[in-house]
Amino acid sequence: MKILIVGGTGLIGGHCAIHLQSLGHEVTVAARKPPAAATPMASMHNVQFDYAGDDLPQDLLAAFDAVVFAAGNDIRHIAPGEDPARRDYWDRVNSEAIPRFARRARRAGVARFIYVGSFYPQVAPQLVEENAYVRSRHLADTGVRELSTDTFLSCSINAPFVVGTLPGLQSPLFEAFTAYAQGHMNDLPVFAPAGGSNFMSSRSLAEAVAGALAHGEPATAYLVGDENLSFAEYLGLFFAAAGNAQTVPARDEEHALLPDIAILTGRGSVVSYQPEPAQTRRLGYRRSDVQAAVRDVVQQFRR
Repeated sequence: MKILIVGGTGLIGGHCAIHLQSLGHEVTVAARKPPAAATPMASMHNVQFDYAGDDLPQDLLAAFDAVVFAAGNDIRHIAPGEDPARRDYWDRVNSEAIPRFARRARRAGVARFIYVGSFYPQVAPQLVEENAYVRSRHLADTGVRELSTDTFLSCSINAPFVVGTLPGLQSPLFEAFTAYAQGHMNDLPVFAPAGGSNFMSSRSLAEAVAGALAHGEPATAYLVGDENLSFAEYLGLFFAAAGNAQTVPARDEEHALLPDIAILTGRGSVVSYQPEPAQTRRLGYRRSDVQAAVRDVVQQFRR
């Protein structure tokens, strides 16, 4: 297939691009900026456009058999001083722009559309009414899936916290995690916020996306994931990978690297689930890959 990956220069989209190319597909990556020169995506065909600006020429979109959309906005995209509770921002970049882009893809004759979304609308549905960001992800998800027809298969892959890296790809967050685990942040004591979540590697997620392209069912929201870990266990993996293994205590206290704004269910909450076995088999993605992904991160960013 000829596949366009929107957000293909980032961690999740980049892993999707590499994996799908390895399966023999013809991959084009798309983002507002070209891929970083040191990343594997730099050797792939790429186009620059802003999906929220709706500025991709229709004839270019018509050249693809499938679209993987891995470019939704989250709290990392909020500018300093911007209010993360602003519904109008989230509506513009997620609720409205993503289904609009999927609708254009359908009009262009694209046959398959996979939306990479967030697990929050499925694991914490109460947040759809309480949190503007989660609401926008829910509306983007349902808006995309409602477009599914006999000739346009659309479905979503809704992921938890994702960990991973790619050669040459910058990641200030994982670079900071690595420095912390190596003991280079002496002003930040060793602890983790109370609570926990499901985690999966970007490698596993890319395999799930490939599975959805090949075997996905129309209008289905797939809740994917891998390992249920406390935040203390998760940070402990970084310390172990850095050769600084120790027990990381949990505290009911905000952590600079896992701030409350990033834990939408609330500090101290635990999001724990096992993906539905039949859906996991259908998508065919690896499990028990979080520790290996953390080792890859530390290997790349250690100093």
